[in-house]
Amino acid sequence: MLMGKILVADDDRNIAELLRLYLEKEGYTVSVAGDGEEALARFSADSPDMVLLDIMMPKLDGWQVCREIRKKSNCPIIMITAKGETFDKVLGLELGADDYVVKPFDAKEIIARIKAVMRRTGKSSAENDIKEVSYDKLVVNMTKYELKVDGKVVDTPPKELELLYHLASNPNRVYTRDQLLDEVWGFEYYGDSRTVDVHVKRLREKLEGVSDQWSLKTVWGVGYKFEVKE
Repeated sequence: MLMGKILVADDDRNIAELLRLYLEKEGYTVSVAGDGEEALARFSADSPDMVLLDIMMPKLDGWQVCREIRKKSNCPIIMITAKGETFDKVLGLELGADDYVVKPFDAKEIIARIKAVMRRTGKSSAENDIKEVSYDKLVVNMTKYELKVDGKVVDTPPKELELLYHLASNPNRVYTRDQLLDEVWGFEYYGDSRTVDVHVKRLREKLEGVSDQWSLKTVWGVGYKFEVKE
């Protein structure tokens, strides 16, 4: 059974070939790119369901490739970094990466990470399975990656939309910042939780004063919740 298309972008041919073997054995269709420019060309040509993206590559590095992909697509991205390299998790989160793995990695680990990210981003669900929540003057549709506020489509970055969908799907439940980082971004993340605060602030700018039936609330000393009036 075919599981989906994955683009592997890594200038280490041995790693790329190893990943191809792992993934094809699991039923994925795999294409390989050896540098950043080739990765973008392959992405446009193949329309993959996921990208495994090495950070240190010639021509364009992984950060630059991630930025370019995010300008046009919500395709899940898992960053690959060599052990000992400095991996800036905040930068990864801000650029829209969904997860990261460290070389050398175990085959089972990378397959598990891929499946987890695909589940979280909805890539593994049926095409006709509509993911949507709606409240007074608010519709969050994750099938179309679309936010409607008072009947109008509002341009919203993928992670802001995913964060709002997660909170609105669980009304009145309080989440800590670390829970949101883990459940929305999926990173093993320690310490600085500025990213969540920044995304909530941007969402509030879009949603402020829209309805008195719901609101994005700060629970001081704990985190955030999507509060709905009973």
